[in-house]
Amino acid sequence: MNAPVPAETCGIDLVRERGQRAVFCGLTGIVWLHRKIQDAFFLVVGSRTCAHLIQSAAGVMIFAEPRFATAILDERDLAGIADAEAELDAAVERLVARRPDIRLLFLVGSCPSEVIKLDLTRAAFRLSRRLAPVRVLTYSGSGIETTFTEGEDACLAALVPDLPEADEGDGALLVAGALGDVVEDQFARLFADLGIPVRFLPGRRAEAMPAIRPGMPYLLAQPFLAGTARALDGRGLHHLPAPFPLGAEGTTGWLRAASEAFGVAPERFAAATEAGRRRAATALVPHRAALAGRRIFFFPDSQLEVPLARFLAREMGAEIVEVGTPYLHRGHLAEEIACLPVGTRVVEGQSLDDQMDRARAARPDLSVCGLGLANPLEAEGLATKWSIELLFTPVQGYEQAGDLAELFARPLRRRALLEV
Repeated sequence: MNAPVPAETCGIDLVRERGQRAVFCGLTGIVWLHRKIQDAFFLVVGSRTCAHLIQSAAGVMIFAEPRFATAILDERDLAGIADAEAELDAAVERLVARRPDIRLLFLVGSCPSEVIKLDLTRAAFRLSRRLAPVRVLTYSGSGIETTFTEGEDACLAALVPDLPEADEGDGALLVAGALGDVVEDQFARLFADLGIPVRFLPGRRAEAMPAIRPGMPYLLAQPFLAGTARALDGRGLHHLPAPFPLGAEGTTGWLRAASEAFGVAPERFAAATEAGRRRAATALVPHRAALAGRRIFFFPDSQLEVPLARFLAREMGAEIVEVGTPYLHRGHLAEEIACLPVGTRVVEGQSLDDQMDRARAARPDLSVCGLGLANPLEAEGLATKWSIELLFTPVQGYEQAGDLAELFARPLRRRALLEV
């Protein structure tokens, strides 16, 4: 599924690399997922390092009792001296008794729990029966050969098998991918203007998860949801190929894919999207002056790199030096790849030393990278943008197009102010 796109058919300069990697693990996705599903709790089964990562990434002190925590695997668990399953059961039972508002509990696997082969699938099944009506699911947030956005993908894929069955005549569209509530509300209004009934995965509460049925069309709101898409396909839904809703052009293409599938008249589509397109165009103008002609280098990190490169090249006039991405899903990204400038260098995978060498040689105006690479690049005089910020910030849709552009323009403006 993640096989490379044949370069001769898409006009890009495609390269695959394998080597040293520098990425966050999938536990990071808990930061935005716990805010999205308002009665869910995320219990990481991992080490103290896992606990420190989540607390630091979320910026929330643990005494504030957020809806995530870590069941610590200590030396006795790792050595097999203690019964880790019994200890986990006891920890979950104490948690549910303390937090009666929990309706959906995720046991989130980590590198340590996978190393000791702790069977969280069996634990989730056992605890679901014991703690009903609390539903217990599990997914892996391990950083072994994964990227940090794959945590959301694994979480949503875990939800799909238990989604309720919709009536046979249900004619709704499913949108898969965690969106900020404000963005979801904006899209709901747009789909209503188009006359398209829509549901969103994940729902905002455990009992509000969308009903689905075979034959239901779905749009992906994020490009890193390969596992979720496989799970939806397995239940008989069908994917609508579309660009992703980043920037005015991507949002219009995304909405158009749904409109064509539902037979919306072109006149109605134009009327429903006109105001949003106009506001987005106005919001992009001040940032285009800062980004036009600027050379931008993407390190592989979030899997958002290809649609972001399309947005910057086509709507902001930036020059794309290189687009690194951890995985290139040729089906989900086909429309995005077709919109990249001919000859754009796209690198699937990561060989950190080689990519750092190319960035140093190219001296781009802006490097989009993970937190671990930002400081070394800044120390060498290269401006950077943290790719993880693009997940923490609502950036999809017409109303957020200006905010998306500003995220890239801001470090360039800051550097200009600091130059002597």
